[in-house]
Amino acid sequence: MQIPLDLARTLAVVVDEGTLDAAARRLHITASAVSQRIRALENRLGRVVLVRSKPVRATDAGEAVVRLARQLALIEHDALAEIGDGGEGATAVVPLAVNADSLATWFLAPLARLAERRRIVFELHRDDQDFTAGLLESGTVMGAVTSRAAPVGGCRVSALGVLRYEAVAGASFAARWFAGGVDAASLAAAPVVDFDRRDDLQSRWLTANGVDPSSPPRHLVPASSDFAEAVVRGLGWGLLPRFQSEAHLRTGGLVALGGPPIDVALYWQQWNLTSDLLDAIADEVVAEGRRVLAH
Repeated sequence: MQIPLDLARTLAVVVDEGTLDAAARRLHITASAVSQRIRALENRLGRVVLVRSKPVRATDAGEAVVRLARQLALIEHDALAEIGDGGEGATAVVPLAVNADSLATWFLAPLARLAERRRIVFELHRDDQDFTAGLLESGTVMGAVTSRAAPVGGCRVSALGVLRYEAVAGASFAARWFAGGVDAASLAAAPVVDFDRRDDLQSRWLTANGVDPSSPPRHLVPASSDFAEAVVRGLGWGLLPRFQSEAHLRTGGLVALGGPPIDVALYWQQWNLTSDLLDAIADEVVAEGRRVLAH
């Protein structure tokens, strides 16, 4: 059994766009024609590939087809570049996944260097480092910064280094809440800033310091730069990468709360394909990570 490439690409576009109508506009065909292609693909495979929800989502079988479509598009781009038949002038679209703190601190620099040398655009998917590997498994992205050391099926992995988080608070906040010192009683009362409900860094630090994580009130600020700003302005205390806190620590805008730092090991995972473009991205990202992250 063969999977027709045009049908696989259609499914990938539908998943990217979220609706049949939006996919039809991108493909310059009617929504009915898109639906017929998806139905033809399902008939060919004998499997449902698309859940027609809002937005649509691929089934497990559909994710495998989407991954195939993206891999073939990448291989095609490399081949065209190698034979000089339009590859140099074509713009490659590369979806990548990255955690918010890496995106806010070190990850954009290697991508910018690549964009200076190649016709390439990046579609960045931001998620917690514990969940970015799932985007590789689904075929949504070609590469990801992740905390997962074991390679995702069909991928290879390279160690980047350690993102070190330290507990800090704004100077005025610390004077108000920790005037008598940073201890279990003050930590149980002082407001905390979390990135979102999946962010467990502050809870882990509290536990390590003998405090019930459910005790203090918590703010949710789901953007890395805004999270740091919330801590600087005294909304609550939180754990920040040294990248984000060092300038404010030097000027006295932030104070360190002490206690052991929390280290999050990061890895680069990418599809295990022979691809000049994907390897060039890996070379830049891995080199930058190993240069700036702790080891």
